[in-house]
Amino acid sequence: MRKYTPNSGYVYMLASKQNGTLYVGVTSDICGRDYQHKEHLFKNSFTDRYNVTLLVWYEFHEYIGDAIKREKQIKHFKREWKIRLIEEDNLLWKDLSDRMRNDLKSELF
Repeated sequence: MRKYTPNSGYVYMLASKQNGTLYVGVTSDICGRDYQHKEHLFKNSFTDRYNVTLLVWYEFHEYIGDAIKREKQIKHFKREWKIRLIEEDNLLWKDLSDRMRNDLKSELF
């Protein structure tokens, strides 16, 4: 079982819609970052301009440094590869925000 610590991190992908615009990011606070994207708190950012707010994929890493490496790796791959990665676990491109929060609750309590 994975366990969140202050050194943990997440790589995540957001989409504007199914097969829409994609964004790859990394964070140590996935709940907070998800909220920031959904509420458009970063005005004129890429995700704000293109309304990229659906959390369609995420991956936990015990160490933030590993999450940063993975983010760079994913950004290097072509769009088709990223779509396959999303659809391995989320064929319908549903917003996984609720699932992510439930995962976090089980890790913390």
